[in-house]
Amino acid sequence: MPGRSILIIVFEGVQSLDVTGPLEVFAGAGPSAYRVSTASPGGGPVRTSSGLVVVPDLDLFAAAAPDTVVVPGGEGTREVPAAVVDWLRCHAPQARRVTSVCSGAFLLAEAGLLAGRRATTHWRVCGTLARRYPDVEVDPHPIFVRDGPVATSAGVTTGIDLALALVEEDLGRETALAIARHLVMFLRRPGDQAQFSVQLAAQAAARPGLRELQRWIADNPQADLSVATLARRANLSARQFARAFAAEVGETPGRYVANVRLETARRLLQESGDGLTRVAARCGYGTAEAMRRAFIRELGVAPSEYRRRF
Repeated sequence: MPGRSILIIVFEGVQSLDVTGPLEVFAGAGPSAYRVSTASPGGGPVRTSSGLVVVPDLDLFAAAAPDTVVVPGGEGTREVPAAVVDWLRCHAPQARRVTSVCSGAFLLAEAGLLAGRRATTHWRVCGTLARRYPDVEVDPHPIFVRDGPVATSAGVTTGIDLALALVEEDLGRETALAIARHLVMFLRRPGDQAQFSVQLAAQAAARPGLRELQRWIADNPQADLSVATLARRANLSARQFARAFAAEVGETPGRYVANVRLETARRLLQESGDGLTRVAARCGYGTAEAMRRAFIRELGVAPSEYRRRF
């Protein structure tokens, strides 16, 4: 019995890993599970943003709606390929699932497939997606979002996470786990995991003293990190420090500290065997209950469940 059909759309300037990442996941389940094809407008070869030339299997204009559509992103989405959008408008609603990787969300939005839905994309362009398509509820934080039959994922490698989630949904956890092991990766980062670390998300302060303080906070999450204490370390008054930190880092000291502690706790839950009480103490929460409240508030999942998923 032939497997479910997966159609990955390619176009000039597509990001190669947006294509090959999900393709390798679906192909890893075998042809009895999935029949994976690539298609370009006109059926000709396309050059990816990295210079790799992809020779597709099909002419997109001759392709029928598959079980699952995968729309990659890349530099080629900066000027929306009208042929791809036209095909999506016509055929994507007939597919069981429609997915995007990275800036491929812009093509789904242009085709009207994200109207009234929650979605994500690469963190660098979440603001642009929200401004350009105000009828889309853009969430810049998770690595992928499911909203009914439409799924969107964040930057580049998150397409692999989304594809693994779809395999797990179709074929079960053991099959998805076997594919993840073959690809030497986790099964799987939960969709609500943040796209990037605190150090990547926040700006580096302009003045050296504040940059050094940012590093010190990351190295000492268990310390007294009140505004008063941090201001003394920065040789500023509390008011001057709070104003300067927010202006240069892009968020308040309290929010920055909360994000550092949460990220540190997540890492310890994944990588250490420490109990919840010990993890909470090492991260500056004081008690396991305080850490649990922070996880529920920010991630919607308790620390014990977060650890289980990894």
